[in-house]
Amino acid sequence: GTANQTVPMDVTTGEAGPPIQSNNVVDQSLSLISSWQQAFRRQQRHCFGDSCPGEFPLAANPSIVLHVTCAFFRKPANFAPDCKLSLSELAALDLCQKRSIFEHMTLDEREAFKQRCGGSWKLVLRFLLAGETCCRREKSQAIAGPGHSIAVTSKGQVYSFGSNNSGQLGHGTLEEEWRPRLIRSLQGIQIIQAAVGAGRTMLISDAGLVYAFGKDSFGEAEYGDQGPKLVTTPTLVESLKHIFVVQAAIGNFFTAVLSREGRVYTFSWGKDAKLGHQTEPNDLEPRLLLGPLENIPVVQIAAGYCYLLVLACQPSGMSVYSVGCGLGGKLGHGSRTDERYPRLIEQFQMLNLQPMVVAAGAWHAAVVGQDGRVCTWGWGRYGCLGHGNEECESVPKVIESLSNVKAVHVATGDYTTFVVSEDGDVYSFGCGESSSLGHSDEEGQANRHANVLSPKLVTSLKGINERVVQISLTNSLYWNAHTFALTDTGKVYAFGAGDKGQLGIELLVNQTERSKPERIIIDLN
Repeated sequence: GTANQTVPMDVTTGEAGPPIQSNNVVDQSLSLISSWQQAFRRQQRHCFGDSCPGEFPLAANPSIVLHVTCAFFRKPANFAPDCKLSLSELAALDLCQKRSIFEHMTLDEREAFKQRCGGSWKLVLRFLLAGETCCRREKSQAIAGPGHSIAVTSKGQVYSFGSNNSGQLGHGTLEEEWRPRLIRSLQGIQIIQAAVGAGRTMLISDAGLVYAFGKDSFGEAEYGDQGPKLVTTPTLVESLKHIFVVQAAIGNFFTAVLSREGRVYTFSWGKDAKLGHQTEPNDLEPRLLLGPLENIPVVQIAAGYCYLLVLACQPSGMSVYSVGCGLGGKLGHGSRTDERYPRLIEQFQMLNLQPMVVAAGAWHAAVVGQDGRVCTWGWGRYGCLGHGNEECESVPKVIESLSNVKAVHVATGDYTTFVVSEDGDVYSFGCGESSSLGHSDEEGQANRHANVLSPKLVTSLKGINERVVQISLTNSLYWNAHTFALTDTGKVYAFGAGDKGQLGIELLVNQTERSKPERIIIDLN
């Protein structure tokens, strides 16, 4: 066809530039440019270049150029032009906006969030991606709790099964369930995270709301002569409505929640300032964790029996803080003293290791570094630290026998540890009680309860021909342990103790555990 002559407009002065030739260029882009001319008066520059007509060297502001490009191809840019943003900042902002926790933020909240992360959208994106990596936010999850289990699908539906003596399954009854059962009262609510404790469950929605059920339901239970009133269906935690929560962690004496802005709040166990604030043990109001983390954004929290680990994200890198009971050296500071306020674990700088995932067992802890190294510390009973002995370690120590393995995930329980490699291989070590380590396949039934002092490949999981992405195991002193292995296709395999139906599979008469991984009939994808 005949070429049309189009005169481009300078977005900073409104003056016409040299004509260029184009075929059927829409006039919409030109009117779009002129509508912004008053807002961006700068030195005279032509979007299409000064030397050759048709050249597009990004001489003008990148966000304006992006809008022109989007208008030309009739695709919305989805945000107003910003003369302060580079293309990389625009790309980071666009990726941030795709996260569900970003949807409910006002413009002022977003700006405050950006400043808290270091003043850059790239740092905000780094913060969000770090949280998704270590917590599987907005992805499927399978959680092996003390006697009961929770499974969250990628679409936000929740299944529960196992012990139900306190209503912790959320079905409105106190009856045990061995078969995974959908919690129907959550219809219309998308759950992105779950946390379990002894007799209690917490669920977090994509809107940042927290639902709790079972015993000690954080403000919804009335205390009387018979102890706490049981809550048998998911109930909104009113005291947390003003906090947009993205993660929860349940210890034995306390509960912690993490806000989307990276602030940590704790319930109870504040007596003697054990968690950075002075309150009574039955205090049900969330209290901000005071100390050095007040101005440092946190991406993950992990609760042990009587202590809390915190993974923080700063412009200078990732770091781990600990607070609570220091017995056994599990706080990682080279001593066994308690810490009232979060304290930086300095050993990771000495090891030149960037922590990416933290795990808090009942009495020991573990970290996976960005380079795939695994560190453990705390009580070493049954070999749960993986160093070939049962000695305690009061500072993080690299597991040398995993030097040829690049780890991406670690899980800890009551004197047990699992490591998942980049290839999907699974290693376990520590206490072999209840067949929860998964090693009976190659050694026979006689040794299925044997303790393992060094990391050992779980060959029984190699046989499923699936890539494992997450391991969850019971983190409690008072329940026989069971273990879940979640694959990248959304399948869940279970082994270990199943006396309360917590494996999600039907056992034979007089059978109380499964020594080999068996698939639960539920698809989390």
